[in-house]
Amino acid sequence: MICRAIRRAIVEQALRPGDRLPEDALGERFGVSRTIARHALGQLGAEGLVDLRRNRIAVVATPSMEEARDTFDIRIELEGLVVKALAGRLEKKQIARLREHVEAEQAARQGSEATSIRLATEFHVLLAEMTGKPILTRYVNEVSYRCGLTLSAFGRPHSSECAVNEHSVLIDALAEGDVQEAMRLMREHLEQVADRALLVAPDARNRELMDILAPYAEEVASRSKRPRKA
Repeated sequence: MICRAIRRAIVEQALRPGDRLPEDALGERFGVSRTIARHALGQLGAEGLVDLRRNRIAVVATPSMEEARDTFDIRIELEGLVVKALAGRLEKKQIARLREHVEAEQAARQGSEATSIRLATEFHVLLAEMTGKPILTRYVNEVSYRCGLTLSAFGRPHSSECAVNEHSVLIDALAEGDVQEAMRLMREHLEQVADRALLVAPDARNRELMDILAPYAEEVASRSKRPRKA
């Protein structure tokens, strides 16, 4: 859950490329041992979201422009496989779940840009999960969050209205079983997202790591206190 919370903080741009992630501070904020914090950082390092340096220093990864472009190119190919696997094969309940997610995206349009980016990323992860292909899902999950990091490093302001409309049209193509159209729509959608990746220096901030991660730690604590179903 700690790994998920930090990942979400990165995608929502609460944590920015270059931010330091000390094990002791993370352990204190989330109420866990340094060993658990170290394990979470190792997982995020394997996903390419965190750079692990000497002397156990970890920072949010800072991708280069070339790495950013490569990541989007790989994502386009992977998600082409996703829509190819789903077109004409989605069950009614799956289509309903996708439309429900798009409704959540629409509701978030007037909120923070970070929330819109996270929901847009989760839409693509949800699509991959619906393929029932564990390896494909794993790679799409990883590359999608890396793209979220890229937008944090280089992105222009996110156009949530554009993303929501594109997601809705894509669902229609998948429901109709039009494989070629679905693949075309996905490629165009992701290329437009990639085109928004321009070099913009992140804002200078003086907030402490403990303050940045406070809402994420509270969410983790809240989840851990919920009674588990038998």
